[in-house]
Amino acid sequence: MRLRTSLLPTAALCLAVAAPAFAAAPDQGPRGPLYAGAVAPMNQTVETRLLPQTAVLLEKLLAEKRDMTLDGVKVFEADDKFLPGKIAIGLAYLVVDTPRTDPNFDRYLAAYRQIADLTVDDTNDTWGVYYYCQALLMLREAGVLDQAVSPETLARLKVKLDWRRFVRESDLTLINLPNNYYGVAFSVARLRYRLGWEDASASEGLLGKTLDHYRKYSGDYGFADETDGDGRFDRYSVLLIGEIAHRLIEAGMPATPEVRQWLRRSVDLMLPRLNLRGEGFEYGRSIGAYGETAFLEVLTAAAKLDVLTPEEKTMAYAFSSRVAARYMDFWFDPKMGSVDMWEHGRRTDAYRGKHRILGENLSLGRQYIYTSAIWNELGFKDKAPDPGYAAWLDRLPKRTVTWFARGENDRLVVTIRDKGRVIGLPIINGGESQHMNTPYYPIPFSPGMLQGVADGVFPQLLPRLTLADGAQLAPLAYAAHVKVAGKGARTVVTYDQDRLDRLGQKAPVADDRFSVRTTYVLEPGRIRRTDVFTPKAGVTVKAVDLAFASFSTKAVTRGGETRFGAGEVTGFDVQGLTCATRPLDDGKAYRGPTGAMTALTSCTGGAPAGGPITVSWTLTYR
Repeated sequence: MRLRTSLLPTAALCLAVAAPAFAAAPDQGPRGPLYAGAVAPMNQTVETRLLPQTAVLLEKLLAEKRDMTLDGVKVFEADDKFLPGKIAIGLAYLVVDTPRTDPNFDRYLAAYRQIADLTVDDTNDTWGVYYYCQALLMLREAGVLDQAVSPETLARLKVKLDWRRFVRESDLTLINLPNNYYGVAFSVARLRYRLGWEDASASEGLLGKTLDHYRKYSGDYGFADETDGDGRFDRYSVLLIGEIAHRLIEAGMPATPEVRQWLRRSVDLMLPRLNLRGEGFEYGRSIGAYGETAFLEVLTAAAKLDVLTPEEKTMAYAFSSRVAARYMDFWFDPKMGSVDMWEHGRRTDAYRGKHRILGENLSLGRQYIYTSAIWNELGFKDKAPDPGYAAWLDRLPKRTVTWFARGENDRLVVTIRDKGRVIGLPIINGGESQHMNTPYYPIPFSPGMLQGVADGVFPQLLPRLTLADGAQLAPLAYAAHVKVAGKGARTVVTYDQDRLDRLGQKAPVADDRFSVRTTYVLEPGRIRRTDVFTPKAGVTVKAVDLAFASFSTKAVTRGGETRFGAGEVTGFDVQGLTCATRPLDDGKAYRGPTGAMTALTSCTGGAPAGGPITVSWTLTYR
């Protein structure tokens, strides 16, 4: 993919383009800048800001090789199982984009050959296999594969870069991997076919398997269940069809009407969530920077496949330009020389830990590079984002309900727009590994105001019951009979759970000693939740607790009433429990994706013997 810009400008040019081409508003705490006015065209951000920083990283790699250290991490000793593939694709962009007349061209080819020899025996799994295959195809199409990779190393790569390492060849089932890896397997098989390493049968079979599985577990609503029908619908559930679409685009294969229909449903979820800041998903795992590129990938694929109307395409580009600007203004830390998802109060999922710092820079960078290239192909190169974007946002629906599944358990997300703020209420929590973690709670989320903590298990905005036998129960995984009623700016969401989730196990454990009726009322500037828990006869409750980790400060708490003197949240009133609030000093247990929470309100209480337990809270915000 020719970028038509030098990936490695001089050091002086790197310094010259370090500042944004269009100034954003001053940083606003954990939310980052507001791009209310003009913002740079996406390709200009990528070419003049992101690519030079990527070039600095790659030059550092070429100079230090196995000894490379990035912000204190020895990258080759950090157990990043995708790293060789990400290095291969990053260096491939460098080689392909450098003019043959450039004095550095031969040096890059020689360096590629050396790095390939150096890493050929390193662990390189799944996504890393895909990246490496894509890199080799880029080099071959540029006519330099034989110069960039030695025959001996290429022969070894042909054996190692194989979808059969994570898919059973007999029945094309994944080996202990979540369902989004079907798309990875298809992509690897298709790339192997295009490289001449195998025929097309495996890629065709894996594409059929991918679509069959998507069809089976997306049900009537067209969103992929992350589990085999246990009901977990998160960022990946919306992104997966975008990834599939991009792999089809890369392979030069047509998208079927069914794929386009699924892609449109993801678009319909995303459009009412667009905003002036370039913020993406606020719930589920792997959010933060990746929550924003999820929007970028889906909307770009939809634009390429003509799934968007002309107006939607224009506005999707305006949003994409903001996502790109936000990456450099908010996520990239010049002092670290890296994207920052781990420091300065930020926290991401353990599997995306800082040990993957080099790989995360390269894979995130690649997402911006190839989506920007698509927008360029669609006629948006150097085009200023539409100045009517903010007014278009104001016309978006104030309430959107997106269903993922209905039946024994209901799964959906309610999206509320309140004066430019996007609030999501996801009821999406089922299956093993994530049910107990706060980013999957059925609670309201809003960037910079209401967030969860990756892998965090405290009772954020959700009552937790401790029974006399020590069991802890929470209303997490068994929502049913969900109803959403709206009148004007007021939205009421109600649902039942005839069982609670007994915490402590990897997967939800149903405990029918309690049932619960939950009611949310969302109004401008105000959210109220009420839970009425009903016990079976003879069940004794030892304690009830609830927490609210927030970004507000200057808290004063009396009984169950808390007032904040500064921050987005102004009040948090709890009925049924007694609360206390303390400031937080960047404790790792209370770090959100975008920054550290600043106050923790902890609420506790007893329970009436044998009777219903009612816990209610009301949250007010600016």
